[in-house]
Amino acid sequence: MLSREEFVNTIVELLRKAETELEEDVLDAIRSAEKKESGVAKLILQSILRNVEIAREKRVPMCQDTGIPVIFLEVGREAELNFDIYEASKEAVAKATELVPLRPNAVHPLTRENSGNNTGINVPVVHCRVVEGDEIRVAVMPKGAGSENVSKQMMLLPGDAMRIEDFVVDAVREAKGKPCPPVFVGVGIGGTFDESAVLAKRALLRDVRKMNEFERNILEKVNELGIGPMGLGGKITALAVLVEIAHCHTASLPLAVNIQCWANRRAFAVLKA
Repeated sequence: MLSREEFVNTIVELLRKAETELEEDVLDAIRSAEKKESGVAKLILQSILRNVEIAREKRVPMCQDTGIPVIFLEVGREAELNFDIYEASKEAVAKATELVPLRPNAVHPLTRENSGNNTGINVPVVHCRVVEGDEIRVAVMPKGAGSENVSKQMMLLPGDAMRIEDFVVDAVREAKGKPCPPVFVGVGIGGTFDESAVLAKRALLRDVRKMNEFERNILEKVNELGIGPMGLGGKITALAVLVEIAHCHTASLPLAVNIQCWANRRAFAVLKA
């Protein structure tokens, strides 16, 4: 049986890893972009790579905005648990805030009062689904406000499928340099109003090196914008476009674009329960 202590400590260490290291697929994408760029754009990407290196060596967050913690859980239906995973996740985030440390970012939406430990009403955000097996798969994603603020959502009509690519490209165009490009673009198509947004964020967990033709086509159009690293111009505005879909109502076509900055921070673990 998985203990609460092991679960909490795992979340803490995943948050530490996500804040101080980038996964190899993300690093590969940035390195590849650096080789393609020149001038100021190349210097910016070299600075980003050096920043990541220093963060890993010194075990400090790579960005001052350590984000709002988003946790994805896939819980095997045969897993034995004797604790509340939502409360345990909250405990882990509070602990990580002190130990990593993380900047306290969670505030009440109306009073703007800061909780001081990145927890609060329905925070951390925990997405949980039950799957086969006895394992618990955990993914953490600290999501910064700069990229979250320029994300977009729209309820299209069933006949508007041809507008999807333009909507994604326009979202990046309107964002300009605000989300600290080059960006990663998560796209959710279908489901319901709320599910499309979750799909878009979940898409950012995928290996960014594995895009299909549809995704590569959108990526090419995004990079034709010429916004470039940090919005100062260049060949690479986005490093990947990742799409997740779900069946939807016959009368609607939900669409969401969740933009992520160059620091596509996430970390993963598999726990036996």
